[in-house]
Amino acid sequence: MIDLRFEDVSKRYRIPSEDGRGSGLFSKLPLKRPKTDFWALKNVSFEVKRGEALGIIGHNGAGKSTVLKLLSNITAPTRGKIAINGRLSALLEVGSGFHPELTGRENTYLSGSILGMRRREITNKLDSIIEFAGVRPHIDVPVKRYSSGMYVRLGFSITAHLEPDILLLDEVLAVGDAAFQEKCLKRIRELHGRGTTLVFISHDLTAVRDLCQRVLLLKKGEIAAEGSPGDVIDKYIHTAEFSQPPTVDN
Repeated sequence: MIDLRFEDVSKRYRIPSEDGRGSGLFSKLPLKRPKTDFWALKNVSFEVKRGEALGIIGHNGAGKSTVLKLLSNITAPTRGKIAINGRLSALLEVGSGFHPELTGRENTYLSGSILGMRRREITNKLDSIIEFAGVRPHIDVPVKRYSSGMYVRLGFSITAHLEPDILLLDEVLAVGDAAFQEKCLKRIRELHGRGTTLVFISHDLTAVRDLCQRVLLLKKGEIAAEGSPGDVIDKYIHTAEFSQPPTVDN
């Protein structure tokens, strides 16, 4: 069964031209800057099978985040079709829905509800969420008093306790210290082991190699390569885009 399908998907943004004054008529109307088309994605097609873990890599501006925004319905495609089969949750920016004046406990209920969890479900998972985040002594303190590490650990813990059919991940493993990152990886592996479909976008090539069964390489909004993690990552490392190749564990 196919959980995700992109069919010839393109995404266009209208951006101001480099010359803010324009030319001709526009030179006399500085407030009406001419705009040009920027295609963040161009005729991208791929499928993700149920239970598969797909990695998406590429340099900055390649179109990775646009794919994730389209899948999570933050934006709509200009052309093409997107099909999603199942309950989808996205780990995009952990803790982004927190209210600074509310406590960790209150924000857990607030954020969990925004992410689609029922109150009873949050209550049943509350101890596990707090324990995972390691913030039990501070759970009834307003989160504006939290360190940045505590803030993102609690945010990740809430979203990590979702049970979606499809989980979208965007650079979420760059949170906390090494021990917490390993805990995050373990939790994601557990979800995948239960049959959750993963789409993982990251510059952490070691994590992509470790988690994913198949990888797409995006370049200038198009699929430049697709295949096994080892082959695609090697092609990415050796592309001329790099002045300094990223470090990848063997």
